[in-house]
Amino acid sequence: MQENILSLSYGKVTSQTLLFSEKLLLQSGKYIENYELVIETYGKLNYNKTNAILICHALNASHHVAGFYTDDLKNIGWWDNMVGPNKPIDTNKFFVIGINNLGSCFGSTGPKSINSLSGKEYGANFPFLTVEDWVNAQKKVLDYLQIEKLAAIIGGSLGGMQALSWSLQYPDKLDNCIIIASTSKLSAQNIAFNEVARQAILTDPKYHLGNYYEYNTIPEHGLKLARMLGHITYLSNEDMASKFGRELKFDQYQYSFEAEFEIESYLRHQAKKFSQYFDANTYLLITKALDYFDPAKKYGQGDLNQGLAGVMCKFLIISFTTDWRFPSSCSIEIVKSLIHNKKSVSYANINTPHGHDAFLLENIHYHKIMANYINHIFKEVK
Repeated sequence: MQENILSLSYGKVTSQTLLFSEKLLLQSGKYIENYELVIETYGKLNYNKTNAILICHALNASHHVAGFYTDDLKNIGWWDNMVGPNKPIDTNKFFVIGINNLGSCFGSTGPKSINSLSGKEYGANFPFLTVEDWVNAQKKVLDYLQIEKLAAIIGGSLGGMQALSWSLQYPDKLDNCIIIASTSKLSAQNIAFNEVARQAILTDPKYHLGNYYEYNTIPEHGLKLARMLGHITYLSNEDMASKFGRELKFDQYQYSFEAEFEIESYLRHQAKKFSQYFDANTYLLITKALDYFDPAKKYGQGDLNQGLAGVMCKFLIISFTTDWRFPSSCSIEIVKSLIHNKKSVSYANINTPHGHDAFLLENIHYHKIMANYINHIFKEVK
């Protein structure tokens, strides 16, 4: 089974760590210097350097977009079904870049990294970040690669926010922007979900005000609860009903607080797995960056039409019918503002039972739309 999966994968990949000594000014007014960003690339950059596509990752993903590592064959890229030879994002045609965001826990400088000034982990002293900060850091990578303009920027969920922000921060640096299962700002309900998740971590006795590394422990309980809550919002009711329904682990009720329903067991399993590889401080930073994102406020005094007036690229916006985390109405709001500004925009609302997670999964209609749009981009690459 593993061999079959690997044969369909992009193939063997290696990551690269880039060091940036120049200070990066953050939206908070603070700055970070001597920071590292981990990247992976797929395919080949053409002579004119016009065939580059940047993939922006979501909350718990990373630079590892496609392929597998020779020393860890099970660690297959989070979008391997989308990126690779003859796949919708075709690496026979494009040079694809994955960048691990600043503040992450997958190699780029983050709370777990050593602060050169103190000689200890940043911990709670790592500065707050915004989507705009991530985009500015990603731009440093493109400068390093000497890529003047991207054929496209693509992102799902939080990655879609980064893609949208690119079109505003560097409007002349991309030809196409593909935003999938995303939004121009979080709803009050989404901010509320994030706050409950953060409180689960912040109130864990093992959190130690964010400096739990010094105590050689992690706020595992809080991180598990945060993941369980978040995971529920990624799935649709239809999907959960189909996968789990009210199925029991045993033949009858056990009258206990242990996991009796299959959905309970699934959530606990996902939570435990997440707590073993993801950093709590990173989770706090990323969810706060999600909350802060609001280009209408930043660029348009609260008016999205005004906020998106300065974009220059073409857009493809994709949403999913059962996504209640970022429902189709969020995508339609972006589409309407782009139309208001007479910008080039295509929109698709994909019928699927898989909720927010649908942007990560294979779907024939979804993949065809992506492939058709990206093939059209290739025709314009010179």
